[in-house]
Amino acid sequence: MSVLSKVFAHGRLASLMLALWATSVAHAEAPPPEAASGLASVTQPVAFDHAMIVTANPLASDAGAAILRQGGSAVDALIAAQWVLGLVEPQSSGLGGGGFLLSHTARDGVQSWDGRETAPAQARPDRFLDDAGQPLPFAEAVASGKAVGAPGLVAMLYAAHRQQGRLPWAALAQPAIRLAERGFAVSPRLHVLLSKETRLQADPQARRYFFTADGQPQPVGSVLRNPAYANTLRRIARQGPAGFYRGPVAADMVRAVQHHPTPGDLTLADLAGYQPRQRAPLCGPYRRWQICGMGAPSSGGVAVLQILGLLARFDLSQTPPLSADAAHLYSEAGRLAFADRERYLADPDQVAVPQAALVSPAYLAARSQLIDPISSHGPARAGEPDGVQLSAWGRDQSPELPSTTHLVAFDRHGNAASMTSSVEDAFGSRIMVRGFLLNNQLTDFSFRPDDQGVPVANRVAPGKRPRSAMSPTLVLDDQGKVQMAVGSPGGSLIIHYVARSLLALTEWQLDPQAVVNLPHYGSRNGPTELEADRGLEALADTLRQRGHVVKLLPMTSGTSIAVRRPEGGYLGGADPRREGKVAGY
Repeated sequence: MSVLSKVFAHGRLASLMLALWATSVAHAEAPPPEAASGLASVTQPVAFDHAMIVTANPLASDAGAAILRQGGSAVDALIAAQWVLGLVEPQSSGLGGGGFLLSHTARDGVQSWDGRETAPAQARPDRFLDDAGQPLPFAEAVASGKAVGAPGLVAMLYAAHRQQGRLPWAALAQPAIRLAERGFAVSPRLHVLLSKETRLQADPQARRYFFTADGQPQPVGSVLRNPAYANTLRRIARQGPAGFYRGPVAADMVRAVQHHPTPGDLTLADLAGYQPRQRAPLCGPYRRWQICGMGAPSSGGVAVLQILGLLARFDLSQTPPLSADAAHLYSEAGRLAFADRERYLADPDQVAVPQAALVSPAYLAARSQLIDPISSHGPARAGEPDGVQLSAWGRDQSPELPSTTHLVAFDRHGNAASMTSSVEDAFGSRIMVRGFLLNNQLTDFSFRPDDQGVPVANRVAPGKRPRSAMSPTLVLDDQGKVQMAVGSPGGSLIIHYVARSLLALTEWQLDPQAVVNLPHYGSRNGPTELEADRGLEALADTLRQRGHVVKLLPMTSGTSIAVRRPEGGYLGGADPRREGKVAGY
């Protein structure tokens, strides 16, 4: 038996589950081109004895690992890797976006940082309605100045570094600065996404950078140099957030937004006034574990804890992960969690969000009784936890798209960090400033401010943070020691990618690479969704017989997992659907 099997096997049942997973992957068709990464054949987790980082790009992972070897903290490693991701994976995250970060140290315990973007002071609830009062087409809203919120990533990471950084702030930018000046090779994923892009070319800076003279996307392997990005990072390295939120960088952001053909109303005051929030983490029990996630304005922590709590009465350890029973139970729990998400989750600075009530064991135990072990109950209605009236808020059906990234790290002192960051849609608002792209996160607000006259909690308002599904997660044992760091990109499907990963780690006791290789399924309170071309087609007929409406679709997750080994060191898994890498020493 291999070391990995010794660590994660759980008797004959776990071996059977691993065999089932391997069979499904072996018979699955190749992932779609946009998911190809060169790592699709990886079946074993990577181990390191001292420290580890997992990101969606090898260059970013290598930069983070170098910081860890220099004695940097887990937070330091994520910062250095994030600056590289903003360069080599600009479609997903960057300086012009935001994020959520969880970290854990023996001194501070679990800490939670909110770097979500904020709406300009002039934003109004009808921001994404046309003259007839109808929601704008998403494609029209997203590639516009209206979609841009005040970016939060730089301020959030600076705040986290001040508390938990070990290396100088300026040193963390050096790997990305060097890479921006020397150049990096266009990856297959970046090339494919550029090939599908139809709106990025409208921005002159982006067109010159991402496309050839004849308008074709830069080919795979071509070298991109971004001295403007290097100069922006130098300002941030020297001046901290002031180098970004004030001065010439801020002025150029405001000018680009206000002078866009579909202008927005972002101002210098909006940028100068941006503040990250350090919020209480949202933690709850599952079996012998303590699961800690991000609270509102992310819906991820609530929804993940709800799904786990709703399933706690079922013995999933005896249910193979790729069986119809597992898909059925999991999807039914997802319906209930997403029904609550649509109704109650929003910015807690402006809306009363009943987070504690939504994850209370009593509420989840009662709500779990709605799950029939055999038949689907179809679309779910939001619940009414103690002290909350369902009629107080309208249903929000705002889209949330999957161009996001996730990073996890453990340092040599055992400190852990898990961060999800994003510019929202692929290439954000398609507005490029000083080497980076601006977000379109304001389209995560509800386009409709009310639902049949009832206000939507996640409607647009000045200074408000849009709801998110980002779900950075840390798992602690009964001694309060972090054992797992988990997270994923993927739009609103993030919630399912993370919750299923936690079940696979704790119930089915699979190793990290086996977990991220698993095909996906779940329901967002609509159809039961199965990942296409990953061997799940055989489940569709059985689920339909149980009353499910089944839809097969691509699910391009990018899950990153790092797990502490009982004997010391760490095991990691990087999602084969993207270009991730596990690195460390």
